[in-house]
Amino acid sequence: MKKVLVLFFCLIFHTISNAQIHEIGVFLGGSNYIGDVGKTNYVSPNELAFGILYKWNRSPRHSWRFSYTQSTISGNDLDSEIPGRYLRGYKFKNSIKELSAGLEFDFFDFNLHEVLKRKITPYVYSGLAYFIYDELYVIGGNTKKDYTSSKIAIPMTVGVKTNILENFILGLEVGARYTFTDNLDGSLPKNENLAPLKFGNVNSKDWYVFTGFTLTYTFGDKPCYCAD
Repeated sequence: MKKVLVLFFCLIFHTISNAQIHEIGVFLGGSNYIGDVGKTNYVSPNELAFGILYKWNRSPRHSWRFSYTQSTISGNDLDSEIPGRYLRGYKFKNSIKELSAGLEFDFFDFNLHEVLKRKITPYVYSGLAYFIYDELYVIGGNTKKDYTSSKIAIPMTVGVKTNILENFILGLEVGARYTFTDNLDGSLPKNENLAPLKFGNVNSKDWYVFTGFTLTYTFGDKPCYCAD
C-alpha cells in the first residue's frame, strides 16, 4: 500500500507541473456493502469513509480524477428484513483501501475561472479502481480472516457540486463499486480447503458504496479551452 500511495502522489505532482487548473481536496462520508450478509439497501452508510482526491480539469465539462479512499465495510444479518438472513445471524467486518482513476463529466459548463458566478452542476464519474481487502470465511457462526488480497472494481458515481468560495468546490456524491469478488463478506472463500463453508448466491458479485461530501481547493494557470 505504501508503494501505491507513493505512485499516486508522484502522478499528482507530475500532472501539476502542466499549465492547467487543478483541484485537490478531501472526501468524507460513509460506506455500505451489498452482498450475501445483512441488509440489501443500495445506499445505507453504516461505517465511516474518508479519502483524498485530485482533479485535472481539461475543459469546463470534463476532468481526469484520481483518489484514494479507505473505509471499513460491515454487515449483520440481524439488521436484515429477509427472514432467512435474520435467522442465520452472520455478521462481518472488512477493511477497504481503494485507489481509483477515471473521467469525471459535468452536465453543465463548470468554468472555475468565472469566480464571480455561482455555478452548480450534476456530474458522473467512472473509471477503474484497485482495492485491497481481507479474504474472509465463516466457521461456527464466526467470521475470520484468511489472508489479504486485492481486486479491480468499476466505480459508478453520481453527484452534484457547486463553488462555495472563490477557490473552494463542495460536492455531494454517491459512488457504487462493482467488484470482481464475491467474498467481501466471507461467503465464497477462495481457499479450496474452505469450500464446504460457502453460502449465499455464488452467481453474483459483491458491491460497496461510498456516500459523502467532497471539498476541493482549486489552483493553477487559466487553461486554454479554445484558441484565442
